[in-house]
Amino acid sequence: MATHSDLLQKMEEDTEAYRDSIATVDQDGKRIWLYPKKPSGRFYNARTIVSLIFLAVFLVFPFIKHNGEQLFLFNVLERKFIFFGILFTPQDFHLFVLVLLTFFVFIILFTVVFGRLFCGWVCPQTVFMEMFFRRIEYWIEGDAGAQRKLDASPWTAEKIRKKTLKHLVFFAISFVVSNYFLAYIITMDEVLKIVREPVTQHWGGFFAILGFSGVFYGVFARMREQVCTTICPYGRLQGVLLVKESIVVAYDHKRGEPRGKLKKNPVEQIRASVQGDCIDCKLCIAVCPTGIDIRNGTQLECTNCTACIDACDQIMEKVDKPKGLIRYDSETGINSGVRRIFTPRVYAYSFVLMALLALDVVLIANRGMIESIILRSPGQLYQEKDAEHITNLYTYKLINKSGKDLPFELKLKQPEGKIEFVGQSHDQLKKDKVAEGAFFVNMPLNQLNGRKTELEIEVISNGKVIDKVTTNFMGPNK
Repeated sequence: MATHSDLLQKMEEDTEAYRDSIATVDQDGKRIWLYPKKPSGRFYNARTIVSLIFLAVFLVFPFIKHNGEQLFLFNVLERKFIFFGILFTPQDFHLFVLVLLTFFVFIILFTVVFGRLFCGWVCPQTVFMEMFFRRIEYWIEGDAGAQRKLDASPWTAEKIRKKTLKHLVFFAISFVVSNYFLAYIITMDEVLKIVREPVTQHWGGFFAILGFSGVFYGVFARMREQVCTTICPYGRLQGVLLVKESIVVAYDHKRGEPRGKLKKNPVEQIRASVQGDCIDCKLCIAVCPTGIDIRNGTQLECTNCTACIDACDQIMEKVDKPKGLIRYDSETGINSGVRRIFTPRVYAYSFVLMALLALDVVLIANRGMIESIILRSPGQLYQEKDAEHITNLYTYKLINKSGKDLPFELKLKQPEGKIEFVGQSHDQLKKDKVAEGAFFVNMPLNQLNGRKTELEIEVISNGKVIDKVTTNFMGPNK
């Protein structure tokens, strides 16, 4: 008779052929439509609460303003980005790259420690799909068995009614989501203009909303789990970021194997004395939204949604066995019984992340209220104004990043000289706008140090110096 250790050894020597394909595509490359059973349990209830909080934040943030601007804005059209009320312009590209690098390191660290926890709990795709669209589907068409039966049945009046109602509701929600999505790009004020004013005045915005609505409808009505299993880049990264110490949704094979049906006959119970706690009910597969068998081990398709944990815990309660056959754990934790999170790799990533965060804070804190660009006009020589003075022509561009209107003036700090604007001078820098123009610097000859003299020009607002620019003044050789 095979012993428990023999069976475990055989399992570990498995060829893992299941990794050669995904559960949603057959051998001919055709889509296999999934009908996950409606989950329930403590994790599902907790995820519901998290999803409601996520939805509240998603719906409220476009209406929150700081200094007249949205708290978050990703306006790629005008190259204007706002994070927590801080404006970033194209001139802040170095900061943008640094923030992205910091975020990428955070993703690496978070995944190394917690796997795809983000995917199962706060990813917008999972939240909307599993907590809203899927629930609407359960409400209209019923649970997995009823849905499968409905799809297999001929087109009756009842089927047409249910399908029409479901897809109308799906598109309506997609339309609302697309409006909010667009609000994070062009601001909620612009979206409300599109809604309130005649369509003829906003054809571009109208078609953008329809386009986004179609994309969201296609994702949640047709693509579904395919986004997580084949499209999402973060899901692909999981394969190279996870380590044996990563906390993931895992099946305890040491406790569960060898699996077998529950034995009621006393004689059969004795014969099955080497049987593990898994009774092979396959409920963990039935509730999985990506169609995998978590008992095969960690897989790219697993989003850590915890549906299998809730299903297994309910079965363990019914058969009077301890919960946690499927649980949050690591491969090391299951094999050795000791969960080890803080590894040298985690410490290294944490150190790099802290260093990047500190650099982000220092650079953003010292970024300044405006971005000043003052350049000597190329190809222009100095001009003699009179026997004792010469001039150089300069162009200036001032970018307001303060989030409010700023009065300003340009002042030559050193050496002595005078600024004379060409044409109409600016004295007010509008919020999030650019002021640009040209001016002459009039310098006495006795202040020049030779061919090149360094100038320091101050930008002053409300009596305070808010920026300084250093440039050169060209003069005659002495």
